Amino acid sequence: MKYVITGGAGHISKPLSEKLLAKGHEVTVIGRNAEHLTELVSKGAKAAIGSVEDIAFLTKTFSGADAVYTMVPPTFSASDWKGWIGKIGENYAQAIKASGVKYVVNLSSMGAHLPEGCGPVSGLHRAEKSLGELKEVHIKHLRPGYFYPNLLANIGMIKNMGIIGANAGGPSLKIVMVAPEDIAEVAAEELAGLGFSGHSVRYIASDERTTDEIASLIGKAIGKPELKWIVFSDADALNGMLQAGLPEEAAKNYTEMNQSMQLGNMYADYWKNHPAKLQKTKLEDFVKVFAAVYNSPAPAAAH
Repeated sequence: MKYVITGGAGHISKPLSEKLLAKGHEVTVIGRNAEHLTELVSKGAKAAIGSVEDIAFLTKTFSGADAVYTMVPPTFSASDWKGWIGKIGENYAQAIKASGVKYVVNLSSMGAHLPEGCGPVSGLHRAEKSLGELKEVHIKHLRPGYFYPNLLANIGMIKNMGIIGANAGGPSLKIVMVAPEDIAEVAAEELAGLGFSGHSVRYIASDERTTDEIASLIGKAIGKPELKWIVFSDADALNGMLQAGLPEEAAKNYTEMNQSMQLGNMYADYWKNHPAKLQKTKLEDFVKVFAAVYNSPAPAAAH
């Protein structure tokens, strides 16, 4: 089988490509930097260097593939983040239609059932909608939860303030979390089998824990068993992200996403369509990684 994987050597795309290569499939990986793809190329992948903003490039690269894995690469430079995410979805849809690809596994997110009010995930709703117009193409939308590695962004807060938190949390809120490698496992399963038809959604979760449990497990792992999760106001959360150097557009979108999580809207469709089983990587596994990063020496300052 011939597969095209977008996302370069990212946390999902790299292990996904490796799994497909290990099974003897032909894999082309789209990336912006050839150096980042050298390891995958050494394992047998073909590199296609270009931009997902270039429809002609995408069309050429997709042509002849049995299936394509699509994802919107992260960016903080867009002045309209939701709009940019939606536009990449449109680009994929146009290239898929022009190239004749018949199977697509698309990385989306929990909350993508919402057209508005869910920060960057509402942009993924727009991307799903564009792909949904391809009636002759079989599409599986993967909707994973909160990526474990995103918790690493709280290290500065823990070290400087002795707390962890966001404008979402509390004893009644369970955060649905997932390991990137678990997403790669599911994506590889869907691509290798191509057993899906029409347009469908698959939710992916590795663990479901309250924010108090998250704080407790992280705290124990880093030697701060008293660590507490604090629920901030929306304004305080926004200001905190801005002070940490996050661009205003990104900070506003993340604040909105957490609002949706706190209200229960973001996870509403997930709880209605709960997966039959959770994936293997539990929070107890990830806190070991968290502790290793937390305790690693800070990089030397540039002079």
